[in-house]
Amino acid sequence: MFKTILVPVDLAEVDVAKPAIDKAIALADWSGASIRLVNVQPLLPATYMDYVPSDFDAQQKEWAEKAMAEMVAKLPLPAGRVSSVVRIGGIYPEILQEAEDFGADLIVIGSHRPAMSTYLLGSNAKTIVRHAKCSVLVLRE
Repeated sequence: MFKTILVPVDLAEVDVAKPAIDKAIALADWSGASIRLVNVQPLLPATYMDYVPSDFDAQQKEWAEKAMAEMVAKLPLPAGRVSSVVRIGGIYPEILQEAEDFGADLIVIGSHRPAMSTYLLGSNAKTIVRHAKCSVLVLRE
């Protein structure tokens, strides 16, 4: 059924991603799919550049890659069927681009319960559902 499953992970809120990771593992076990965890590190606004080291974005990416590698190592799948990547940029555009680059046929994403701010401002999960070229499974906390 599914061959490639993409799971976005916010390292600041791993609890939100945990149900999505668990569901992706179950689907991968069932279908023999490969899983890729993706984390997106936002670019630091230029107004803050005077207050952080010049290699701040590189440091953030390195930290995120290490955290993602530790997460992947704990997953109960063979090494060849699970991977991770860290991208830098806007959250939903980078997730959608990674889905295309990875050839994902399913995105499994965790999401918060809707709140008034989510209804007014929108959410990354909603935008991913709207614009993804593959199926999207949204799991609530």
